[in-house]
Amino acid sequence: MSMVTAGIISGGASIISGIFGASAASRRAKAAEADRKDKERKLLSLENSRQEIINPYEGVTDLSSMVQNPYENLGVATQAAEMQAEQADISLANTLDTIRATGASAGGATALAQAALQSKKGVSASIEAQEAQNEKLRAQGEQQQQQMKMAEAQRLQQADVSGKQFEFGVRESREVAKMDRLSAQISGAEARKAQANADRTSAITGAIGGVVSTVGSMYSAGAFKKAPAPTPPPTPTVKSDKRLKKNIEKIGESPSGLNIYSFEYIDNINGEGVYQGVMSDEIPTKAVVVHEDGYDRVDYSKLDVEFKKIKHEL
Repeated sequence: MSMVTAGIISGGASIISGIFGASAASRRAKAAEADRKDKERKLLSLENSRQEIINPYEGVTDLSSMVQNPYENLGVATQAAEMQAEQADISLANTLDTIRATGASAGGATALAQAALQSKKGVSASIEAQEAQNEKLRAQGEQQQQQMKMAEAQRLQQADVSGKQFEFGVRESREVAKMDRLSAQISGAEARKAQANADRTSAITGAIGGVVSTVGSMYSAGAFKKAPAPTPPPTPTVKSDKRLKKNIEKIGESPSGLNIYSFEYIDNINGEGVYQGVMSDEIPTKAVVVHEDGYDRVDYSKLDVEFKKIKHEL
């Protein structure tokens, strides 16, 4: 196999490979573009359906109504004072009755009454102190209860706020992760499309290189050289030398005044029968061709005389 033939085969293989490679790369580019558009639609849908931004403190209520003054309704120990007065009156009455019954002196009655009064005062003071202490303890208990209720209400509100924040954060993280993943997939699809386009360009370049190589090989082989003009066939000439003829008779003239003869060839190898023609020594030299055998020949295409056989030999 010649180098030219090998070059043509190699170039043809490059062309075929380039065509198929470009076609495959084009399909890959279209598939990557379709994938990119699909991912962009999904990303847009995800962005449009994202959860609304919430205010986790929107449901927080005013707890001031729960705040009360535990000392507002403290009672005053008036009952003990009233009892003390009543007991003093009773004591005095009893003392007087006793004095009248026993005939004791007024001074003894007064002393007894004062002792009874003093005793009642101590009892009354003890009752009043106990009642005041009880009121104080009730107030402290109410205060503690209010503080516990307030703390529990605040705990529940904070738990509700924290729960909303947690749910929102988890959903947001998931949606952001999905969008990041779709964005990465879109970037990947764009990269695949770019690579496919580069492969297609490379394949087309290879095919063009194959064409150039094939054309070069064909040029080297001479396929594009201008074919030489075909050599015209030699002008037919006829042996018209008198030395080759016999029985020569003039039978007419051509329009240009050339003599027309009938004759036969001496040697039958040149022709048999009677012919019509001219004598080479009577015509313009432009129609005479001297053959290498030394005898004249005539180019009848340059004359107004037709060379033809007019009668067969008997």
